[in-house]
Amino acid sequence: MTAPSTIPPRSAIDKAYTWNAESVFESRAAWAAEYTALTNDLQKLSPFQGKLGESPAILANWMDLTDTMLRRVSKLYVYAGMSQSVDTNDQEAVSMAGQAQGVMSGYMAAAAFAQPEILAIGLDTLKSWMQTEPRLAICEHYFDDLYRKGQHVRSAEVEALLGMVNDPFSTIPNTAGLLVNGEIPFRAAISSSGESIEVGQSNIHTLLHSDDREIRRTAWESYMDGYLGFKNTIASNLAGAIKRDVFFARARRYPSSLEASIFPNNIPQEVFHNLIDTFRKHIPTWHKYWAIRRRALGVETLHEYDIWAPLTRNEPEVSYGQAVDWICEGLKPLGEDYVNTLRRGCLQDRWVDVYPNVGKRQGAFSSGSAGTHPFIMMSFGDDLGGMSTLAHELGHSMHSYLTWQNQPAMYSRYSMFVAEVASNFNQALTRAHLMQTHSDPDFQIALIQEAMANFHRYFFIMPTLARFELEVHQRAERGAGLTAKDMNALMVDLFSEGYGSEMQVHPDRTGITWATFQHMYMNFYVFQYATGIAAAHALADRVLTGGESAVQDYLTFLKTGNARYSMDTLRSAGVDMTTPEAVEKTFAVMAGYIDRLAELTG
Repeated sequence: MTAPSTIPPRSAIDKAYTWNAESVFESRAAWAAEYTALTNDLQKLSPFQGKLGESPAILANWMDLTDTMLRRVSKLYVYAGMSQSVDTNDQEAVSMAGQAQGVMSGYMAAAAFAQPEILAIGLDTLKSWMQTEPRLAICEHYFDDLYRKGQHVRSAEVEALLGMVNDPFSTIPNTAGLLVNGEIPFRAAISSSGESIEVGQSNIHTLLHSDDREIRRTAWESYMDGYLGFKNTIASNLAGAIKRDVFFARARRYPSSLEASIFPNNIPQEVFHNLIDTFRKHIPTWHKYWAIRRRALGVETLHEYDIWAPLTRNEPEVSYGQAVDWICEGLKPLGEDYVNTLRRGCLQDRWVDVYPNVGKRQGAFSSGSAGTHPFIMMSFGDDLGGMSTLAHELGHSMHSYLTWQNQPAMYSRYSMFVAEVASNFNQALTRAHLMQTHSDPDFQIALIQEAMANFHRYFFIMPTLARFELEVHQRAERGAGLTAKDMNALMVDLFSEGYGSEMQVHPDRTGITWATFQHMYMNFYVFQYATGIAAAHALADRVLTGGESAVQDYLTFLKTGNARYSMDTLRSAGVDMTTPEAVEKTFAVMAGYIDRLAELTG
């Protein structure tokens, strides 16, 4: 793979490969007008305060109003967030993102009285109201869930205060994003022939996949050293986020930050601990993979910058159009409607901001809300990895699209716990299709490389970060300090266990790995990547072997959004995450890829 020596400016990207901003707001002036109007319209919420329990009609009017307001707030937020993400150097967009966060916090504060008032009505009364006021019938799950969480809902005054502090707390992850995406300087990587290659968030993935080991080494060292140069600042910022999590847990009377994170989605704690225990049980599978990779590369010592190195010099080049075709072919079992919608989104409606540019934030994500397209931000590379990332994000986007088509605003944001299921499901089906239709050994090696890169992220990095996250939160809950030195030492210990004797650990650079993941600012999110990939492979196997009923069960899962509890939705689709079974099965899938790689590489 040849790495480009420079990253193009945003202005050089063909509009056809940029997200369809004008479909959300025709101009930034239109966004600003809506920002002003929405800020003024927040006052429409206050007349309902103290009156929600007066009649079913008033409560229904409130639910209708908040549905409309939430759609408007979300649309404003999506436009600003996408604008900032595709160019973090765009100061107008940075300002807009801050304004949108302010409106979101203002909405939450203005609506904070509602939950305590609804709880005061009483569940029996609400059930009778749902019989007499048809507009309330859709709220049954919302009311049941609210009463389940009632012990953690505070008074209207406290809820308003908690809503207000979301705004200042939001500066913590925003500061992290601005620092790592726009201000950390990375020195250039150097090829084996002496060529200087720019290093940035939008091309580090490509550089680490280079077949030139010197590019990989110097790019990885540059990238990690960039973070090390700001380790104390980033550690202080993350410590602030962890203390934020502890504050909210205590303010809402949860026993721990972990409980505060998973209780709202009705996730039992054993799901988290089953994952960690099963991961530790299967760490020797990773040791086996590192040994096979080291031998296949023909190196005496495996370093972290070798994790993504190509194992064949005949890796296929995959254009964006080819990637879309292969993904659509892999997802044919889900039916024509699903595939046609996905293809149109990629090639006509401009859901995807495709290519890297200067200032583009790291990683990839799907974003949007009811009333917008389910947009994707990524930095596509012309390889199987780029195709896999696209398939992953399209899983999120199709999940969102089908949810928005079938659910009201209150159920339109499915939980984090199920979010990573649809994304990994798309990858699993696409990969299975390509394994069946491409028998060339080099292609299969490249495809297994892509699979293992994905497993490495979701079934190695994320469980390891989850263990890190649990420990640092527990330390904060005990009142212990959290310094860069402490965090780095813990990270080195965890990775040393995972790498075993096959991988050379670099104490400083390995230790700073936690800083390279902005997911750490999202309270106990990372473990859900691992449970997500496990559930995804279990469901993919069911769809490939179970016929039309399995397909319909899966599509129903995508359409449900947050209208049911996540665990129940997954059970209906065919997987029970309260047991380790899905995690065990997915480790078996991964082990099969490792064995096949051993055969192919001799």
